[in-house]
Formats: sequence, C-alpha cells, structure tokens
Amino acid sequence: MKHALIITTISGFVPQFEMNDVRILQENGYTVHYASDFENPIYNIDQTQLKRDGLILHHIDIRKSPFQITKNIKAFIQLKQIIRTEQIELVHCHNPMGGVVGRLAAKASRRKPYVVYTAHGFHFYEGAPKKNWLLYYTAEKFLAHLTDRLITINKEDYERANRFRLKKHGRVEQIPGVGVNIDKFRKRPEIRDSKREELNIPQNGFHIVSVGELVENKNHAVIIEALARLKDENIYYSICGKGPYRTALEQLIQKYHLEKQVRLLGYRNDIHEVLQSADCFAFPSKREGLGIAAIEALACEVPVIASDNRGSREYMRHLENGIVCKAENTEDFVHAILRMEQSEDLRDKMGKQGRKTAEKFSIKATDKIMRRVYHEISETQERKR
Repeated sequence: MKHALIITTISGFVPQFEMNDVRILQENGYTVHYASDFENPIYNIDQTQLKRDGLILHHIDIRKSPFQITKNIKAFIQLKQIIRTEQIELVHCHNPMGGVVGRLAAKASRRKPYVVYTAHGFHFYEGAPKKNWLLYYTAEKFLAHLTDRLITINKEDYERANRFRLKKHGRVEQIPGVGVNIDKFRKRPEIRDSKREELNIPQNGFHIVSVGELVENKNHAVIIEALARLKDENIYYSICGKGPYRTALEQLIQKYHLEKQVRLLGYRNDIHEVLQSADCFAFPSKREGLGIAAIEALACEVPVIASDNRGSREYMRHLENGIVCKAENTEDFVHAILRMEQSEDLRDKMGKQGRKTAEKFSIKATDKIMRRVYHEISETQERKR
C-alpha cells in the first residue's frame, strides 16, 4: 500500500477544500494521512467523519506565523517522524508554513518522497510590501529546490513560479482554484424569501453578503465605512466568518451606529443558502490568491463587488459580472453599492454572466488537472519500485 501525507497549517482546510484530492489519491491506491494543528481549527472539522472517509489523522504543533519558531520547529520534528514511521511516499503541502515545514521535513526524513506544494496565493506579488519579498520570496525560491510539483491558482503566481528552479524533472501547474461545486452553488429563487426571514433581512431591503475569515486583509471594514457614508437604512450587510478581527469590526459598527444594518453571522455551513438572500456580494480583500467565495457567489448568479487584486483578476470582468474597485478607496465601494442598488436589471445581467464565469472554475475543471497530476506521480513512483 502506498502512503500519501497532506499537510496544512489551517486545521479543517482539507474537509473544507481538499476532499476531492483525497478521493483521487485513494483511487490511485494511496492511504491518505492528514497532518495539521487540530487543536486550533479555523474551519469546522469532524474528525470522526474524516476517519470514516479513510484518512489517518496526525496532530502537529504547526503555526501560521513564521515567527512562532519554537512551535514550527516542533512541527518539523513531528512531520519528519511521521514521514519515516508511516513510510510516506508522497507529501502534498498547503498554506505557506505547511509548505515550508512540510518540504523541509520531507528532505530531512531521507525517504525522498515525491513533494507537491499547492500555493494558494504567494505572499509576494505585484505591489506587495518589501518585507514580503524579502521573507517569502527568498524562502520560496530556496524551497523550490525541494519541490517536485508546484501548483498555483492564478496566472501571476504561475508565471513567477516558472522562474524558480525545482527539483530535477520538477514542473509547475496551474489549477482554477480548489473547484466550486456548481450544482450546489446555483440560483434558487424559491428559498430567497425564507432565508431572508431567517436572517432578519426585510424582503425589500438591499442585502450585501461577504464570506471570509475576520482578518484585516479581508478588508470588511471598507464596506462598513461605505455604508456609513451612504446613510441608507435600507441597505443590510451580512459577514459570514470568524477570526481575530471580530472585535475591531464590532467597534467599527458601533462607531457608525450600524448595529441594525450590519451583522456578523459567524462561521456558516449554509453559505449556498445565505447567498440566495443576497442582492450582491462584496469581496474587498486587499490580497487574494484567487477567492473561492466570490466565485461561489457568481455561481449563484449574485453579482460581485470586488477589489482589484491578482486573484480577482482571474474571474472579475468590470461591469460584466460585477464591479471592480480599488481596495483602499471607500468612495469606489460607495459608488459600486449605489449602482448595484439602483438597477435590478444590471444585477440580473451581471448575475447571468457570473454563472458562465463560475463554470470555468468548477470542481470538474480542477479535478481534471489533479487527476492527471496524481496519476503521473503514481506512475513515476511505480517505475522506481
């Protein structure tokens, strides 16, 4: 039996985004192991269900911050032991520190497993702070030497990754994100009214929805500030997600006296239903590798107001499937919200185009590439036996 190890910094990342990869690996004859910090989940995680799905779980003390050196060194030691003890032949890393610690552990294990790293958005990009280039670019350039297959999710990262020197016979791939379930995420007008009632949104209210971790980069604050300038009590804003920035957002909502209009809904398992209640979707992130939440909204025929970044450039078409704004320009978002609110015909037109856009980012499109990648890896390992 062949053994593969998936490593993520963010606990719950696999059940949230990577279960199709797990199934493809299993179809290729691998027993799949999953290593993460299960004590600090970002996404809801059911370990019992993961075990039923055939995964073998390993807790590691990995941390998201590269400056939590003690914990990440411990994670490196733990991963090295897992790779040796479980006779891992394929290591697939996700998230920046998962990519750093996982690739170093694979090298140090001396088992020479095939190493894959999926970069869900490099931290160095056009316009990124110099410190990001100094730290993350330098690290990635070095770690590329330890990588057999480097997978990117946007064109800018793909082109940059092709300039790195990978291991002998190493290759760079681009996938259209983790894949959207376009059967699940689709327009369902029959539940719009009931979902609005559940969320306490008036039927004639203009409802904006955002989905994303409550962190500074997601830039939810710019939408709140735009609503403060608009002074329109018929506009409602619901943010789905949890994270360390919640208190700061609550203080901002109180500052502008928007408690009746802005709701922090926390983590939701029913995003595909919440989107049915939306008139438009706001995705104002300062930085995105791609932005699967925005594509899910497009799949539901909900037009998107998005900031301009390398991720959104993969799918946003200004005035075709939404409106593109500058991330730091509150006035841009004010005008975008007004334009959306004032024209139902424009929203409908953008929504239909958004569905066509989303189909290019379906699970089927991603699976086609990942099946080829894993099949090629499996064949390569079989030849070495």
